[in-house]
Amino acid sequence: MTLQSYLDMLHDVSTTRFTGSVDAVRGLVITCKGLSSVLKIGDRCMIERRKHSPEDSGMLHAEVVGFHNETALLMPFDPIDGIGPGSKVVVQQAAPMVHPTHAWLGRVVNAFGEPLDGKGPLPKGAMPCPIRGCPPPAHLRDRVGGKMDMGVRAINTFLTTCKGQRLGIFAGSGVGKSILMSMLARYSQASVNVIGLIGERGREVQEFIEDDLGEEGLARSVVVVATSSESALMRREAAYMTMALAEYFSNASEHVLCLMDSVTRFAMAQREIGLSVGEPPTTKGYTPTVFSELPRLLERAGPGRKGTGSITGYFTVLVEGDDTNEPISDTVRGILDGHIIMDRKIAERGRYPAINILRSVSRTMPDCNIASENALVTMARGLLSTYEDMAEMIRLGAYRKGTDADVDRAIHYFQPLEKFLAQDRRDHTNIEQSYAKLADLLGIKPWPLPH
Repeated sequence: MTLQSYLDMLHDVSTTRFTGSVDAVRGLVITCKGLSSVLKIGDRCMIERRKHSPEDSGMLHAEVVGFHNETALLMPFDPIDGIGPGSKVVVQQAAPMVHPTHAWLGRVVNAFGEPLDGKGPLPKGAMPCPIRGCPPPAHLRDRVGGKMDMGVRAINTFLTTCKGQRLGIFAGSGVGKSILMSMLARYSQASVNVIGLIGERGREVQEFIEDDLGEEGLARSVVVVATSSESALMRREAAYMTMALAEYFSNASEHVLCLMDSVTRFAMAQREIGLSVGEPPTTKGYTPTVFSELPRLLERAGPGRKGTGSITGYFTVLVEGDDTNEPISDTVRGILDGHIIMDRKIAERGRYPAINILRSVSRTMPDCNIASENALVTMARGLLSTYEDMAEMIRLGAYRKGTDADVDRAIHYFQPLEKFLAQDRRDHTNIEQSYAKLADLLGIKPWPLPH
């Protein structure tokens, strides 16, 4: 942040305390009177809970999500128990900020940046970071960097990732996306991981952290958690917090891997907020603000300003009924720089990670590879495509060996390629080893080929 940014923040600080009161509560929306002239969309408020006994206490966090005539519409971050007409509403003057440091690595936090792991308080950094930051201006943004070793053979070869690239992992439930994410977090070349678990089932959070991520992955990660039982605002805020922390480390010249599971639940949270304040539903009930918020969130990942680090993003998208053409999938695919399709049929035959190579694309290829690497990948893709075209006839026994030399070759290499694409979650293969194994499998020797 520049000196002028700090001066602007100081200018915004006011010693005046504005208060109003709750007028009505309808569903998840709290109507507040007496503050519409001083509030704006996105402002934070504290609402006083009613005390039914001396032990009752506490304030409810809420956010301004709309206005109606002379009243402000608030939605709560917390359960609304204890709120009623006349409850006192206090405006929070400061814009939502977080103060991270590198000491946050290895910690688990909530959507407000508060610790969830029982390891004590978090140190407060000197530099405030806006939770709802803006992407760098396009003309000041650096270009994507060189190839990034992700530690997964299928991605290193067929879906090569560059520093600052953003990809989507499109998968139905139970296809293995969490395991793939944990492999990326443990084995990637990134110096820092920022992982957002948005709308996850509560029991799965600890399983992911302890079993999938492990001590090795957690040591260089910050994990942001908002479970499915938390409010829509908390789930949405957790996504913003994930990006804010990734931006902090990127501005500190780190190469950050940002993993978010899932963007779909962020969109569902925004849909819930939009419908509550009266937005018109569109396709599958999603409101217009969903489609405006998605690019604002996802564009925060990518190359930073010149001279800083980068944020390489992997964002999971839950596809309903394995339909990759539903509205959120379509929108996210259009924003990102590539997509990885995880196929249930591949998972059912026991090959993990269940990546459908033929339907997946990295848009930085082939420019990031040398000619021999591109030729190798093109050859392997061609074999998989030929086998896929003839798979039904092969299974039925209708194809006779010797009829087509290309098909014979595809049949010969199909099982070795399947074995190459399969990878145990404890198996780390770097990018050089990945290409060498693929070249050896296809009989390309010597490797690497001379330039």
